[in-house]
Amino acid sequence: MLMDIGAKIRDARVKSGLTQEQAAEALSVSRQTISNWENGKTYPDIVSVVRMSDLYDISLDRLLKEERPMSDYLDYLEESTNTVKNRNRLSRLILLAVYLMIWTMSLLAFWFFTDGDDAMGYSILYLWVVLPAATFWISLLIGSGNHWGKYKWLFALGFGVMYMLAEYATFSTANMITFNKFNLPEFGMTAAGAVISLIGMGIGYAVHCADLKRKKRG
Repeated sequence: MLMDIGAKIRDARVKSGLTQEQAAEALSVSRQTISNWENGKTYPDIVSVVRMSDLYDISLDRLLKEERPMSDYLDYLEESTNTVKNRNRLSRLILLAVYLMIWTMSLLAFWFFTDGDDAMGYSILYLWVVLPAATFWISLLIGSGNHWGKYKWLFALGFGVMYMLAEYATFSTANMITFNKFNLPEFGMTAAGAVISLIGMGIGYAVHCADLKRKKRG
C-alpha cells in the first residue's frame, strides 16, 4: 500500500528533473525523508503533499489517485490535516491571548500602579511604546503565518478599536471621574492603531509570500 504513493512521488520527482537533494531543499526536509517517502517507509504529511504537487507540477488528483484502495493513506492524510488545523488554531489563540494579556496589563498598570505624577510616564511607556509594539508584532506574526486567510486584514480594525479603548479606559475615564463629565472616545486612536497593525501585517504577509515563492523555485 505504501509503495503505491511512494512510486508516484518518485515518478513525479524524476519527471520534473529534480534530484532527491534538490527536492529535499525545496521542501525543507532531509534527503533521507524524501528517500523514505519514495521507498514507502513513511508517509508524507498533507502539507508536504501539497508542496510536492506544486514543486513537481502535478495535480493532487493525479498524485493521489490510484485504482487500488488507498484508505490507509487517505486516513493518514485526514489525520495530518486535522493536526495542522489544530496547530493553527492553537497558534491563533496564543497570538490573541498574548495581545489581550498585554492590553489588560496596560489598564491594570494605570489604575493600580500610577498616580497623577506618573501619568505622563505611563502615556509614553504603554500608549506610545508597549501597545503599539505589541500591535505591530502580533500583526506581523498574523501576516507571516497567513492566519485567517483573507479575513486577517479585518483584525487591523479590531486592533485599532482596542488601541482606542486603552486610552479611553485610562486617561479619558480618569478625566471623567475627576471633572464629573462625559468624554467621547478619541476615534483618531482607532485609525492610529489600525495603521500600525496594517503595517505589521503587510510586512508579515510579504515575508509569507516571498517564502512560498522561494520554496516553489526550490
